[in-house]
Amino acid sequence: MTAQLVRHWIATGALDLPLPGAGRTAERWRRLAELTAVDVVAGRLAEAHADAVAILAELNGPDAKPDELWGVWAAEGKDAVLGARRNGDGIVLAGTKVWCSGAGLCTHALVTARLEFGPHAGQRGLFAVSLDDPGVCALPSGWRNAGMAGSDTRSVQFSGAPAVAVGHPGAYLTRPGFWHGAAGVGACWLGGARAVAAPLYVRAADAHALAHLGAVDAAITAAEAVLRWAAEVVDADPHDRAGGAQRTALRVRAVAENAVEEAITRTGRALGPAPLCGDADHARHVADLAIYVRQSHAERDLEQLGRLVFAGATR
Repeated sequence: MTAQLVRHWIATGALDLPLPGAGRTAERWRRLAELTAVDVVAGRLAEAHADAVAILAELNGPDAKPDELWGVWAAEGKDAVLGARRNGDGIVLAGTKVWCSGAGLCTHALVTARLEFGPHAGQRGLFAVSLDDPGVCALPSGWRNAGMAGSDTRSVQFSGAPAVAVGHPGAYLTRPGFWHGAAGVGACWLGGARAVAAPLYVRAADAHALAHLGAVDAAITAAEAVLRWAAEVVDADPHDRAGGAQRTALRVRAVAENAVEEAITRTGRALGPAPLCGDADHARHVADLAIYVRQSHAERDLEQLGRLVFAGATR
């Protein structure tokens, strides 16, 4: 169902989003939030596909075709290393990539791998890979949580899979668009918060529930306002010449994460167990969003935001 929904969005143009920093970033993030409010897992996969399209455009990679679903696999594990090596005139990938969302659903992926050749050996490069190659194999799933189970997040084994380099070594992390994409994830969290809180908006029947609704609505409205502000900042400085893209993205994610926590906690406290037990859509939204928002690095992100804010205040 999840993959079908994302493919429907691609086929109907719902995922033809404006690129970040091109003057319509607010629309891009608003639409990502709206899609995630429909289905959190599908929204998460849709965001990755939209991010891949933006990365390919920013780094002059190949164009994504209309019938393709792309993932972005950039996580790295201590015991799972993916390497990129020369093979004649081309490049192949060998090793294991962890936390690959859409492992059995996507047709293509942008994958980070450690270079094993040339003057940049040891650095991380970004590569486009077709996942129907016999050198790509999604490993058995170890997922044990109902939340985000539909994302089909698994480790993937690469055994000499052909790949195309996208951008120069290190470009994936150093490009301004990295932080634009990070803020886009915050937009999806906001959409998930709306989905989780939806029953509260129609079932708040007493003073306590109304108080919880007021707090949730304030948090969601604050996140919406911060997203609109951040979109204006990105569009005004798409190449991050002022150096504030990371700070802006971390602010977006912190405020969106707060909206998520408020929505999950207060909706549950206000309405009790009934929606979680008897409303399948609500129960799924809560389970999925509780996992999705843990892409946040929590206090580590807040510490980094604090460092950036402190450095700017003490210059």
